[in-house]
Amino acid sequence: MLDDTAGRRVFWGSPVSPPPPFILVHLRTHFTLIGSQDFDVLFVYSRYCLCRAGIIYCLLLDFSNIIAKADIKSLAECDEQEVVREVQEYYGDYLAVSPHLFSLNITGCVQGLNWDHAHLQRSIQGITAALLSLKKHPFIRYQASSEMAKRLAEKIREVLAKEAALFDFRQTETSPLLLILDRRDDPVTPLLSQWTYQAMVHELLTINNNRVNLSHVAGVPKDLKEVVLSAEQDHFYTNNLYLNFGEIGQTIKDLMEDFQKKAKSHQKVESIADMKNFVEAYPQFKKMSGTVAKHVTVVGELSSLVAKHSLLEVSELEQMLACQSEHSLQLQRIRRLIDSGKLREFDAVRLVMLYALRYEKHTNNDIVGLVELLKKKNIPENLTKAVLNVLEYGGTHARQSDLFGTQDAVVKITKNIFKGLSGVENIYTQHTPLLKETLEDLVKGKLRDGAFPFLGGGYMNRRLQEIIVFMVGGTTYEESLAVHQLNKSSLGVRIVLGGTSVHNSTSFLEEVHAATQGVIRRHVRLRNITPKQKLEMATFIFVLVRNLVTRSCNKTKILDFDEFPGVK
Repeated sequence: MLDDTAGRRVFWGSPVSPPPPFILVHLRTHFTLIGSQDFDVLFVYSRYCLCRAGIIYCLLLDFSNIIAKADIKSLAECDEQEVVREVQEYYGDYLAVSPHLFSLNITGCVQGLNWDHAHLQRSIQGITAALLSLKKHPFIRYQASSEMAKRLAEKIREVLAKEAALFDFRQTETSPLLLILDRRDDPVTPLLSQWTYQAMVHELLTINNNRVNLSHVAGVPKDLKEVVLSAEQDHFYTNNLYLNFGEIGQTIKDLMEDFQKKAKSHQKVESIADMKNFVEAYPQFKKMSGTVAKHVTVVGELSSLVAKHSLLEVSELEQMLACQSEHSLQLQRIRRLIDSGKLREFDAVRLVMLYALRYEKHTNNDIVGLVELLKKKNIPENLTKAVLNVLEYGGTHARQSDLFGTQDAVVKITKNIFKGLSGVENIYTQHTPLLKETLEDLVKGKLRDGAFPFLGGGYMNRRLQEIIVFMVGGTTYEESLAVHQLNKSSLGVRIVLGGTSVHNSTSFLEEVHAATQGVIRRHVRLRNITPKQKLEMATFIFVLVRNLVTRSCNKTKILDFDEFPGVK
């Protein structure tokens, strides 16, 4: 979407800021603004040019979202020299990651397990722009257990009512649906290792606005220190987004062989005709050369990281924790892996988090023991605390769904039977995100109104054809793959997925940290305590009872907590 500016006579672009020491006054200036702030700063440019050149300066303004009438008035009052020739609204106030995925690039939208006000407003603007660019006026459903989802849904409805003229699109047989969900209902998906190409690059190298930083890779050429992975410009990337890591190795090999054949054909330039053919084919040859170098470098670094950090072994255990209930076996394997010293600190903590989320209510869980083991391995305190933060963020008290299939035994057995019949393509990709199950139930008309009510008591009596899903707290590339598969299936529905951000496990833990910072833990209760803690707890209770009995006599405080740091 934003890549279209390349090759379209765009000479210079910058965030709005005080004017530079020179201005190219001969250019017809075109500003594209996100939001409607800083009009005064913008007009510093026009007044500066008029003072220096004494000519009429032509200014074209494009806004990426709705402009309020008050802002238009403010804009007119600033334009004393009448330099503004055109003002338009282009609804693109979001990052279009792929044809079915968009992001608002917000990390930390939750503060104290509630909306950060600025990020709420930004989310309203982004969803509004997405709806307008798609030309949709949807019904709205939201996750009932999430106050954040409900609040966002209500704000979106207010915008739809206020800007009714803008949303007056041609009616279709069935109205689209906007479904607003909360990341807290599925904290497992962002914690898992990924094995499809796009998701794996994001997990291990991080994709930031279609760019991947490779400057840390040893021996990487200067022109490959930062590479662009764009599905619009890179056909190899487009065709291999959703292939798993094993398949990518074969496609890279095929790409190399094809390139070598073309390279050999260009080595023989013996006639004028050969020269002409070489010149005509050179741009495509050079582009292919860049594509080969880029993807060989990226895949090589991914392969190096997988081997270096034992990620295959880590991922296999992650999938067991996400999909199977074998408490004793999984606990032993986690302990053995952490004790081995082969794991990165971050990977060890992720395994403990997945264990804690799955076995939080298990009578024999050993969450405390695993946290203590992490501490013995000198893992930083901020990471060990993150285990409890994840439980506060997405524990059983925060989820309305049966994330691990433990509540309805019949449903669980049925799903396992069908899964066994269909088989598993790969032990490293057994997990199915909760979003896929939710969307399948929605399309089939099985999604419970009590769990996902219509805002304002609406009701749809026709089969859905278009769904826009927005995930408060961020979505993932694994969920994007699930939406892609549903769009390609025979369900006859088109789904667009959006989120406050597109997470990998690192950014998700940043989200959790921001959400739980300053929050008093009300729901996390660790069942197992060490023998030392048991002794201290018994002593604490004895001293408390003794002091209560004698309080009226000596009139001293009941207890000094500093004497019992473990209990405190």
